[in-house]
Amino acid sequence: MKKVLIVEDDKNILELLEIHLKDLYCEVTMQENGRLGYETALSETFDLIILDINLPEKDGLDICRDLRANKIKTPIMMLTARTEEIDKILGLETGADDYLTKPFSVREFIARVKAIFRRMEMSSSSSDEEDDKLEFEGLKIEKSKRKVIKSGERLELTPKEFDLLYLLASNPGKSYTRERLLSIVWGYEFNGYEHTVNSHVNRLRAKIEEDLNNPKYILTTWGIGYRFNDEIV
Repeated sequence: MKKVLIVEDDKNILELLEIHLKDLYCEVTMQENGRLGYETALSETFDLIILDINLPEKDGLDICRDLRANKIKTPIMMLTARTEEIDKILGLETGADDYLTKPFSVREFIARVKAIFRRMEMSSSSSDEEDDKLEFEGLKIEKSKRKVIKSGERLELTPKEFDLLYLLASNPGKSYTRERLLSIVWGYEFNGYEHTVNSHVNRLRAKIEEDLNNPKYILTTWGIGYRFNDEIV
């Protein structure tokens, strides 16, 4: 049974999501206050956190940002009535795994929740075989443990940062467009939000590169997107 935390101040939406999540055999915890929701997310372990953006005392973007800063890697889905592009960008760039704008269909909500759970299961079912381990000059990546070691020290990556790194490192020399990375790593088409990839790559580089002006691992393929350096394999 999956454990899901919903932080939403609209009682009707809370009840609707609770009903359909229980149909998916989820154990649901609900909070209507942002501060209490944040404290609950820190104190308990969940398989999915669903956050509204407009919340009393602490908004969803701040909750998401602070959870990631506290090394909470639980998948996060953002919900909001806002439609401005900047809100979607902020939701994704603060570490959210998915984003739904109200009003949304129940069918779409369920499909996205299932997709998040599938990705989690695929990740947790990975074996500890050597094929799951990638090693380069000064950098080791273990998919099954979602662990990255740089010069002997473990790095703390968000789920999306790890997924981006593992995808690129698994295919050295292959260039990916930003649109393709969004499709593979996020699992959905976020048309117009390709700069979200840029932000994630920049943060990832800040963690793994010695010189941001002359990156060693993640290279830019001008006019296309990004690739992992195949000269250090």
